[in-house]
This record gives sequence, structure tokens and C-alpha cells, in this order.
Amino acid sequence: MNRDNVLWNNFFRDSTIFGHGGSDGLHAYVHSLDAAVKDMKLFVEKVLADNPGLPCFCFGHSTGAAIVLKAVLDPKFEANVAGVVLTSPAVGVEPSHPIFVVLAPIVSFLLPRYQISAANKNGMPVSRDPEALVAKYTDPLVYTGSIRVRTGYEILRITTYLQRNLNRLKVPFLLLHGTADTVTDPEASKKLHKYASSADKTMKLYQGFLHDLLFEPERDDIVKDIIDWLCCRVHGQVVQ
Repeated sequence: MNRDNVLWNNFFRDSTIFGHGGSDGLHAYVHSLDAAVKDMKLFVEKVLADNPGLPCFCFGHSTGAAIVLKAVLDPKFEANVAGVVLTSPAVGVEPSHPIFVVLAPIVSFLLPRYQISAANKNGMPVSRDPEALVAKYTDPLVYTGSIRVRTGYEILRITTYLQRNLNRLKVPFLLLHGTADTVTDPEASKKLHKYASSADKTMKLYQGFLHDLLFEPERDDIVKDIIDWLCCRVHGQVVQ
């Protein structure tokens, strides 16, 4: 599979949300995830214009997957997308403390940039590969600080929206999730697969795997699962 076969928009991962990489501005602060959804739509429009005639597949991980999902719920945007690949999607998340759900709208308005120490992701086990964890958390371009109140609220807001609109999803999708993920909820992914209206929907749960599937020891097998799914749809070999 190469550029002549498919356009794969591998665009929205956690980097968009948590300030990984060389992002400017205040790291880990997102005033509105709707802005990220809008940016994605504009980006895909440009890529499609530059690559006419190629099918477009979007990939999203974690909160990035939530952004992809909200974008394809727009019928006009969905019409331009051949399918989406979702790894550990943030369709359901567990707040650091139950009271956060109640206070988030107020605190996010009054103190949007305040960092929640209880949500510090430094050293969080997101992979069963010790070397991958060391590489991730010693990388100076990986943000490991506490999440900010507004960002946390925005994540809760988009997950709530998605859970209320699961049946509106019609685009073909591949959904991958580890059953031991403690960052995003595998049970919410099961609901997404169950209630989505997509005629072509595939879910694969990896027993005992954690959040960052592409950092897991079996990542080569997971990449193969993704490529196989894409190739079947590019070459029209889908079996319903």
C-alpha cells in the first residue's frame, strides 16, 4: 500500500491535546476541542485538494480519536472520508475524582489554566514494554505534567457528546482497544461498536494490553491489523 493506493491522514494523536512535541503556547491547555475538530476538517480538505481521486482514511488515538469521531459525525465531512482507524478512543474516561464532573464547568471558567495534580501523567503505565515507557517519559518532547482544568473539562465534554450520538456514526471504522487500559474506557468502545450505525465496523480487543497500543510489545502485530484493514477497503475486499 503506497501513496498511489490510499491517502491515510495520520494526524490527530494526543500531541494535539497535551502539548507533546514543539507545540507553542501553554502546554496541556486546550480552550476548546471544537477548534481542533475544525482544524482537522480544514486540514483534510487541503490534503484532499492536493491529492484528488485518492480515498482518505483518518487515524486517531485517545483524545485524537474523539476528535476524529466528532468530525465524521458531520455528514458533509463524512462524505469525504473512506474510513477511520481508532486506537484507545476517548469515548469514555474516568475523571481523577468524581467531584470533578460536578465542579469542572465552574472551575474551568474561573481557573481554566489551573493544573490538577491528581491527574499527573508522569510515569503512568500506558505500555507493558518497560523500554518503551522509559523512552516515552525521558523524551523531552513528551509532556508529563498535570492536566489543566479546562482541558480536562473539554475531554469530558467531547466524550459526553459522543456517547449521546453513537448511533449517528456511519463511516466505516476499525476500533482497537486494550482491555487493561486505565486511561480510556474499553467498555465505552464496546458501546461505540454496538450502537454505531456503520454497516462496516470492526472492533478488536487486546486482552491485557494498555493504553498506548503502538508502544506495546506486540505493536508490529497491531500495525499489521491496521494495514490489513486498510488494504481490504482500498482494494474492495471487504466481507460484511
